[in-house]
Amino acid sequence: MKFSARIAAPAAALVLAGLTATACAPQTSDNGAKGDEKTGTLRVWLFQEVGNEPKEKVVDTAVAAFEKAHKGAEVTIEYIPVETRAQRVKAAFNDPESAPDLIEYGNTDTAGYVKDGGLADITSEFGAWADAEDTDPAAKQSVTVDGKVYGAPLFVGVRALYYRTDVFADLGIEPPKSQAELISTAKKIHRKKPDLYGLAVGGAYTYGAMPFIWANGGELADRDGSSYKSAINSAKARKGIEAYTSLFGAANCPPAKCAAMGGNATVTAFASGKAAMAIGGDFSHAAVEAGAVKGKYAVVPLPGVAEGSIAPAFAGGNNIGVLRSSGHRSLAVDLMKELTGKASQARMFDAMGFLPTYTDVRAAAAEREPFVEPFVRTLGAGAKFVPASPAWGQIDSSLILPTMFQEIVSGRKDVAEAADDAAEKMDAAFAEAG
Repeated sequence: MKFSARIAAPAAALVLAGLTATACAPQTSDNGAKGDEKTGTLRVWLFQEVGNEPKEKVVDTAVAAFEKAHKGAEVTIEYIPVETRAQRVKAAFNDPESAPDLIEYGNTDTAGYVKDGGLADITSEFGAWADAEDTDPAAKQSVTVDGKVYGAPLFVGVRALYYRTDVFADLGIEPPKSQAELISTAKKIHRKKPDLYGLAVGGAYTYGAMPFIWANGGELADRDGSSYKSAINSAKARKGIEAYTSLFGAANCPPAKCAAMGGNATVTAFASGKAAMAIGGDFSHAAVEAGAVKGKYAVVPLPGVAEGSIAPAFAGGNNIGVLRSSGHRSLAVDLMKELTGKASQARMFDAMGFLPTYTDVRAAAAEREPFVEPFVRTLGAGAKFVPASPAWGQIDSSLILPTMFQEIVSGRKDVAEAADDAAEKMDAAFAEAG
């Protein structure tokens, strides 16, 4: 959901932003495979990008290699819109006879799809796969539910701090090295240049706010037996919420304009020259390059609480999984490996800018494209993921966390009250999901 002018456009960015399917399939009575054919046609659903031709070329190369190595096997690829994937996947889970063998899916969808019984457990195959040994831990976590693996990571994306080099030079200031300095710098810039947001923030920008919570030692939720319990109202989490919401107000980003903004809106504000800083992803680079600030910005990791530290970022991205209903399990697993293996991810980076999920491939990519270096450093510092619960889809789609932020910045509730209310709603979702 991403680094030079080749970077993927906004449709993919939606997935990296952690977009979650809002309509999951109900638990089916029996969608398991009826055999394991070694020949025949495998059907694959991949996401349609705004500029899809480069992706198609990489996929075609992987498919050709697979078909050459598997005589009697053929592959058909269908590119489906990200926006309608929830309905397509729901239908596939409910009608195994017409379902594809493999699907690409947003990594926050994993737990929900597993609960629905749609994805095959490939733990043994993943564990024996040589490429998988170098998988980034956060990326592996995104395909793991209750210790079992349900797919292979395809790419990963994280956010860092974009800043205006011309504005910083004009004011004689340096990029902030701590969270406190980030906040004070944002307010200083707005004071000196009131036509600019110091740091564009959004009340609906959940994945931009999470690093503030994590950097202060907070968590979204804690594991509670076989389920989760919200931790958003813990003392450490509240401290992070206070830090993030302190950026809303006349001193930086007025609530009347910023409370409703999401991630795309904050990046747009920066790209259009209305903000001196913004929290954007590697996948935001194309939009910024196309904006008014082209040639006048740089990127550094978002600072953590301690000076010189890096705030943990949300590890977004996409995965590819084998459906339980596939009648070609062995072939499907091999095709999954071909599509997500090191060679394909290196080609996908060159074609689309998608960050590889393998640490060694990603390091090599950063050498070829220096822009990704701050994002690679952010991943290396330790990215984090959302709770591996099917409840996350409900929590995300019902806007529990954005509502909490907006209640605080509007003054309707204080941090403690808003966090307690959000925790209660999260716990209800976790309980319902089981």
